[in-house]
Formats: sequence, structure tokens, C-alpha cells
Amino acid sequence: MSITDSAAENAPPTDPSPSASSPRSGWRAAILRLHFYAGLLVGPFLLIAAISGGLYAAAPTVEKFVYADQLEARTDGPARPLAEQVAAAQASRPDLTVAAVRTGDGPGVTTRVLFDDPALTADGRQLAVYVDPASAQVQGALPVYGSVEALPIRFWIDRLHVDLHLGDVGRFYSELAASWLWVVALGGFYLWWRHRRGNPRRMLTYDRRAKGRGGRMGRHAAVGTWLLVGLLFFSATGLTWSKYAGENIGQVRAELGWTKPALSTSLTPGGGQGGGGEHADHQMPSAAPTVAPEVAEQTRARNIAALDRAVTEAAARGVDGAVQVSIPKDPTVAITVAQTRQPWRMGIDSATVDPSTGQVITVLTFASWPLLAKATELLINTHMGWQFGLLNQIALVAFAALLVTVIVRGYLMWWQRRPKRGGLPKPPARGAIRKVEPSHAIPAILGIAFLGWFLPVFGVSLLAFVVLDLAIGVAKRGRANLRNSP
Repeated sequence: MSITDSAAENAPPTDPSPSASSPRSGWRAAILRLHFYAGLLVGPFLLIAAISGGLYAAAPTVEKFVYADQLEARTDGPARPLAEQVAAAQASRPDLTVAAVRTGDGPGVTTRVLFDDPALTADGRQLAVYVDPASAQVQGALPVYGSVEALPIRFWIDRLHVDLHLGDVGRFYSELAASWLWVVALGGFYLWWRHRRGNPRRMLTYDRRAKGRGGRMGRHAAVGTWLLVGLLFFSATGLTWSKYAGENIGQVRAELGWTKPALSTSLTPGGGQGGGGEHADHQMPSAAPTVAPEVAEQTRARNIAALDRAVTEAAARGVDGAVQVSIPKDPTVAITVAQTRQPWRMGIDSATVDPSTGQVITVLTFASWPLLAKATELLINTHMGWQFGLLNQIALVAFAALLVTVIVRGYLMWWQRRPKRGGLPKPPARGAIRKVEPSHAIPAILGIAFLGWFLPVFGVSLLAFVVLDLAIGVAKRGRANLRNSP
């Protein structure tokens, strides 16, 4: 929800209301003013996030048609060995270094052989060469991004959604939207609850006969109430991806042991660990250790020859279905076999395999993850529209469309506040917080200060709102004093 009606128009005339000077009315007026300004100033960012998010949810289905020549295998029959398929892909791109192979998620689906391409490394992408598993014939190549293998259409929309194609500077927009979304949503819910006198049934409906600003307010608020849980969900999951708040959230999760366990990939005792976290789709790859070119080439050849055995041994330990298999260049690093994200799959299992012996070294199952790490994984996959397949995507597109109507109606309501003689619409009256008892106001201010520290973009932007509001108030009083002076 964004901008609501004024205090007088929100209060039903037939119901008694708190005194204009009561603490309760002070809270309501303060929240109304915050909701007004937040909706007005943050609304454009929420609108962009809603539209781009809806497009992102629809993109996987669109990509299946646009890139069908690469994604759909042209021949039927049993799959050729992975080593043979990788060799075919290498022959098509001898200038690049192979990094992994990804098996199809069903019959008639091509195998993806992933290469590190210097032209794509800067934005975290790889080049996927698509191979018909039955014939080992190459069917094309496309840049891909992340664990869900976003193709060019989805990648372009993803960058629009995350940073407006402006890089780190643009990430401020998405963090601003996520930081304020929950504030605007809960503020609007409170105002509508007060307007409907806390009647849940009345809060979910509106008067369809109402016209003008009142009718828009009813539709704006009722639809916003229907979307409330989703708005809070997108705010919370969106903040985990953000630059500043995301770092704070990550630290808290790490301290409490709520993170995804790391899978050891070392073939030597006491070696390091690998594997990305829940946000691997939004992180750039870390630098690989330096290995002599001759050693790297020999190691890759050994690992490619061991691919089929590694997949077979991992499947015997429960890591089966569509998988991505790493092809390390470091002789001290094991092959990693990890299930790929698939619709309706509740988490992914992974294993490491010694390429020399084919022995499975370690297995990391989703069942062994901490409870909140599991929840985070599933919630983030749902946010991305991947967890529940087409149903998930349809729900996200519908949600985005409804959110757009809420935002647009909010702006229309704001515009209808403008004076009849012209000029910009006036905001609700200032000074409401002074009506709140100090015993209530001080804890609230301290809580807001803590949130401003934990969510830095929220804190800085809120401070900017307050300073701007104070400056406008001082300017208005100055003009009034000049008019009244003799």
C-alpha cells in the first residue's frame, strides 16, 4: 500500500473516534503522515520493482520458447557419455576453459557444458554450450547466469530489478524499495484497520458503488490488505539480497548458525570448503587459486574422464536427477556433484567425489541444513518464482499486477488532494508525534533508531525525510511571519 486518505475522510462519521488531542489520534496522524511521504517518494521505486519482478517471474516461460533451439534436444535415444558430450563442446569452443557440465532435467533436454569466458566474467556469467545428449552434437551457445541458469532475457530483467543496470550505485534503488516496503505496508494496514474499526471482514472488502477519491481509497486499501503478507515476504527476502542491510542480516545469521553448511571440496586433509550460499545467483565468483597451465590441463582431462563415474557414484548416495558437475583444474580439489534447482524440489543435495578412485568423499543433504537455512532457501526460491514452477510464476505475475494498481491508485489519491485553485496536493498536518505520550514515543523512537542502524538505507532516507519536513516547516513559518509582520 502507499498513500491513504486524510484523517477526516478516513474516520467513519457514524463511529466514535478518539479526541483530536489524544495519544491514539497522535499515533494515527503520525503514521498517516509517514505513510503519505513514504508512499509518495518511494512509490516510483516500488513501481519499478513490481513491474520488473513480474517480468522476471514470466521470463523462464518466455525463454523456453525464445531459446527452444538450444534447450530442446533434436534427437531421441540413450545419452552418450558425459565425457564425450564435453569433448564435443570443447571442440566448438577451443579458446575457452571448461568449468562444469549440467545434465538435462528430463528427456528431450540438452546438456549444458559451462565455460569460463573472459568476456562474461565481469558480470558473473558463463558461456553454456548446448549439446544433444543422444548425438553429442552441439546445438548452440548462450551466456547463462546463476544457479537457475538465467538466459539473456532473464538476466537483463534481473539486472533491471536489482540495480537498474547501473551496477553498485543502482543497488541503492532496490534496497530503498525493500527497506520501505514493510513500513508502507504496515502503516497502510494500520490506517485501514482504524478506518474499519478492526473488523477483518470489512477490511477485505470495499464499497464498489463509491466514486472518486473515496472509491479509490477503498480499492487501494482493500487490495493492499489482501497483499499484506506477500508485501512483508518480498520486503524481508529482498533485504537479504541488499548491499548494506544484507550484510547485517548475513552477520546475524552466521552468528546464530542459520547459514547453509559448506561442502568440503578438498582432497587433502584440512583443506578448504566450497559452495555458494543462498544468494549465489547475485554474487560474483571468487578468484580461483593459481595453478600451472600444464597441471591445470592435465587435471581437467582427468576430471572429464571421471565425470560419468562421479555422477553414478553420487546418484548411488542419493544425489540424483538433474545435476551440475564441476570440472576442477586444481589437482587438490574434488569433483562436486550437486542437484540443480528444479520446480517442486525441496532443497538440493550435493556430494564430492575423488576423481582418481571414484569414491564419494562427503555428502551434504538438504535434510542436514539448519532449520532456518532451509526456510531461507525455500523462501528465496519462491521469491525468484522457481520453487513451485509455473504456479509460482503465475502467482508472482498476478501479485505484481495487483501491486501496480495499489501504487497507481495511491498516486491518483494524492493528486486528488490538490487545491481547487491549483498547486501541489498538501500532505497531512505535521506535529502529530507531539501528541503521543513520552512513555510511548521514546521507546518507538529508540526502536526506529535501531532499525535505522540495522537497515542503513532506511535510516538515512528516513533522516532525509525528517530534515526535509523540518526545512519545509521552517520555510513556511518564515513566510507566514513575513506576511504578518507590519
